[in-house]
Amino acid sequence: MPRVFTGLPANYAAPTLALSLLLPLLLVVWTQLPVSARPSTGPDYLRRGWLRLLAEGEGCAPCRPEECAAPRGCLAGRVRDACGCCWECANLEGQLCDLDPSANFYGRCGEQLECRLDAGGDLSRGEVPEPLCVCRSQRPLCGSDGRTYAQICRLQEAARARLDANLTVVHPGPCESEPQILSQPHNIWNVTGQDVIFGCEVFAYPMASIEWRKDGLDIQLPGDDPHISVQVGGREQGHTPGKKTTTKNRTSADDLADSKVCLQFRGGPQKFEVTGWLQIQALRPSDEGTYRCLARNALGQAEASATLTVLTPGKGALIAGHQEDGLH
Repeated sequence: MPRVFTGLPANYAAPTLALSLLLPLLLVVWTQLPVSARPSTGPDYLRRGWLRLLAEGEGCAPCRPEECAAPRGCLAGRVRDACGCCWECANLEGQLCDLDPSANFYGRCGEQLECRLDAGGDLSRGEVPEPLCVCRSQRPLCGSDGRTYAQICRLQEAARARLDANLTVVHPGPCESEPQILSQPHNIWNVTGQDVIFGCEVFAYPMASIEWRKDGLDIQLPGDDPHISVQVGGREQGHTPGKKTTTKNRTSADDLADSKVCLQFRGGPQKFEVTGWLQIQALRPSDEGTYRCLARNALGQAEASATLTVLTPGKGALIAGHQEDGLH
């Protein structure tokens, strides 16, 4: 008599018995399988890094240089591609790059450039430092075209952009030049009792000196007038940005307080630039006229002018009324 399991219908007894006999056999076979033959616990790509996947996906075919396309307009020079076969354009200064030399995602930096983490971000705001191409040298150079370049990488970019110019380095440091006024003072209209400021920004090497004059007067401002003051700010290589040095103005204003007349080196706006300000406090009708910014160095001088129109409160209101009428 075959044995029948109690509590089960008779037609379920035979399959259940067969299953109970096969389970131990399956376990024995499983344990004898090599690890490589066992099914994966998940897709294989989930267990590999994305950089490795990228490399596996692209792959490198046999190198045939004759089939490589010639890159053009590479301002930072050329580098080999990820497979070390064809040439491609290198990354420029300020572009993203691969910190890991074995990686090939953003690309490689060009000549005289290296990949560094940009520390300029605000970590407190969640900004993540990014790897950027940075020029190894930050010293200015004089180019054969007579222009001053901030560093060698900028000069090389210009040279590759204008191949017919045969641009080369003449000497380290900026090119000597007479003053060039980059930002001229603007004409000003204001009413009596108000304060006004004229500004004048100059580039020159050697550094230029700036003085202010008013047409009709033979003295250098501020003269002996206590309601006029002059400030000069500049940046030259060797000056520390943010460092302030105050000296007395060597003009007829020697009797004025240092708070009124000073030379202030505070860094910026750019290297070898100087900015001068002329401030007139509590305007008077006699302040009206043309004011000139004069910049000088050993190679020459440059100047720019602006006019100051001083209005009395009544006259200012009248002009404002006419302007409003013209808008309607």
